[in-house]
This record gives sequence, structure tokens and C-alpha cells, in this order.
Amino acid sequence: MGFAEQKQLDELYVMPTFARKQVCFVEGEGMRLRDDAGKEYLDFLSGIGVCSLGHCHPAVVDAIAKQAARLIHVSNYFYIEQRGEVAKLLSDALNGWRPEDAVGTWKTFFANSGAEANECAMKLARVWSRRNSHGGNIIVTLEGSFHGRTMETLAATAQPAKQELFEPLPGGFVHVPINDLEALQAVFDAHPQQICAVMLEVIQGESGVHPCTQEFLRAAEQLAHSNGALLIADEVQTGIYRTGKAFAFQHFGIQPDIVAIAKGVAAGVPMGACAAREDIAAAFQPGDHGSTFGGSNLAMAAAHTTLHVLHDEHFTTRVTEVGAYLAEALAGLAQVIEVRGLGLMLGAELDEALAPDVVAAGLEAGLVLNAPTPTTLRFLPPLVCEKADVDVLIEKLSTILSELGNKE
Repeated sequence: MGFAEQKQLDELYVMPTFARKQVCFVEGEGMRLRDDAGKEYLDFLSGIGVCSLGHCHPAVVDAIAKQAARLIHVSNYFYIEQRGEVAKLLSDALNGWRPEDAVGTWKTFFANSGAEANECAMKLARVWSRRNSHGGNIIVTLEGSFHGRTMETLAATAQPAKQELFEPLPGGFVHVPINDLEALQAVFDAHPQQICAVMLEVIQGESGVHPCTQEFLRAAEQLAHSNGALLIADEVQTGIYRTGKAFAFQHFGIQPDIVAIAKGVAAGVPMGACAAREDIAAAFQPGDHGSTFGGSNLAMAAAHTTLHVLHDEHFTTRVTEVGAYLAEALAGLAQVIEVRGLGLMLGAELDEALAPDVVAAGLEAGLVLNAPTPTTLRFLPPLVCEKADVDVLIEKLSTILSELGNKE
């Protein structure tokens, strides 16, 4: 079936919640995608940060195929192979793979998406507060954040444009501006003993790649803990080596109590995870939370392989080096006025509102790009990205920006 037929069926039978680009991808390998006409593209979005090992990594493909031939799903009523192993790998990664730096064991709840991971994190924070006689139920989040599309995670997402259609939203949330220490202190002053958690993205992705400052992150940790509250790190987009460390919070010398994980953890297979320090996780009892599909045999096989490859092949060094190379190259483009982010999670701010046009022109030129705002290009390539891929990107991007600028 050709592109025209695929498009027609999609438009007839699929809900119109996405404005799709005019391309149908059918194959992929590493950094490259191919459409139904055989045209090849360099992918600098990786399924919105999901395909951490690139498209169809041989080890992941093999693990999925072997597991699918043996057992796909039995539910969480039973023990299965690899679930405990994956949870241990996540615990080790959250401790920076260094036993001497470990804060203790992390325990994981397995879900299917980032929204579900964040939902679990918020439920756990409220349960922990109630069962430890703190009683707080307010969760503080940051303006410009994005935590998911469920009603609860949408309420946590401090972006009115994404919320207004779905009101009334669940209550129990207070929002403060990113990196505003006075506003954060004021919220705690205004709600004594009522706050159970501060929930934040160390680097906000959907609003255009905006990092929190180290000063703000440390203040959030200190204020939460001194007021009997928890610190939740939403690492859905920033985690799993995206920024050059296993988790982005490890760049800033803070220690969250709960961490939400998804996207790159299973290299393309749907999976989410909520990990908490052992004493926090103990607040959950059987029946408090659950998921039919979470932690399935297939997801565990994919995650087990993904985490081993990322750790064993030293992606910390690779992502740091290629990320720095990409950031420097982007900063050298005449139309780029700022580059934000860490590792292979970067935002390039343009001097004009041309980002959507750049994305469209990029597709024509064989580049898969993303524009979270009219002036921002966001780069989330597979972590297998090499400097040679960056060189191709910059050459094409320079031409595109020049041509678009000349049209103005």
C-alpha cells in the first residue's frame, strides 16, 4: 500500500490529534530512516527521544524476537524473568553505578509510558505523606513543565494552553516559575505542612530545552526535605544517558527521592518506570497501584538489553563528546543566538520565528527535525549519533537557514 492510501486511511479512521508530516517511514537502521519511496533521512528526533540505541539495534531486535517466541505477557500476578534484573540495573544506574556513592536500594514500579511513570510518582508521594503522618497533598511543579497527557499529569503540567480544553482538572497543584528561588520559598511559606512533593524536570524539554540552575535545584531539594516533602525528578526525557549521565540529576549534585523514567529505557518498546528510594517505596502496599501491561515480558527483554548496551559500551563518554561537538557546531550557525541543554538534548534558539519552516525544509533535505516553539529547534538524536552525522546536519541546516533568511 502506497503513501497516498496510507494517508487516506489514517485521515478517515484515526483521531486527528497529531498534525502529521508528509512522509511515511517504513524502515530504519541506526541514525537513518527510509520512507516508502526509498528516500533516506538522518534522524535527529529519535521518536521524541525514544530510540536511544537508534533504529532496530541488532541486540534489541534479537532480544525482542527471542522473547516474543517464548512468552509475551502473563500480567503482574506472577513472577517473570528479567523484571528483577531490570529493576536492579535501574537501581545501580540511579546510584551512578558506583557502590560507594549509593544512597541505598531503589525500587521500581513498571508502567508503559512517561505519563504513567509520573502518575505513579505523584500517587506515591501522596501515599508516603499520608502514611508517614505528614498529611500534605500539594505538589509543586514548574511553569513551562510537561509531565504527560492524563488528567492528573496534565494538571501537573503548568501550561495553560494544554489544560484549558480539559478543565476542570484535578486539584492539589501549585506552579512556580523555573529558577525563581523567591517564588519557590513563597509557596512553602504559604502552605506550611501542606506540600508533599516538588516535582520538576532538571531540563524542561517540551517548552524548548530550558535547564534548571544548580542553585535552584539544590534549593528545591533543601526546601522539600526541610518541610517534610519529597523531591520528584521527571527524567522521562532527560534520563537513560540522554544528557551524558545515566540521569540528568547526576550533573547537579542533588538526590531526588522518586524518579520517573520512560522514553529511551527500552529503545523503542513502550515502557515507563517509577523508581523510589527503598524507604519511600515502602509506603505502597499491594493493591495501592497497578498496571495490566506494565513490566511485560517483552518490555523487560528490550530494557534489559538496552541498559546493558548503554552501560557496557560507555555511552556516557560518547554522548558527552558528540553532544559537545553538536552544541559547538549549532552555536556557530549565523542565525542561532543561543544553544541550551546537555549531551544529546539540545535546543537551538533562532533569531527569527523560522523553526517550523526549518523542520519542513529539513524533511525535504533528508533531515528529521523538531520545533517545540516557533523560534526553537530541539535535537534529540539517537545516542549512537556520531560526529560525521553532525557534520551532515550542520551543512544542510546552514543551507536551509540561509535560504529561509533570504526569503524574508
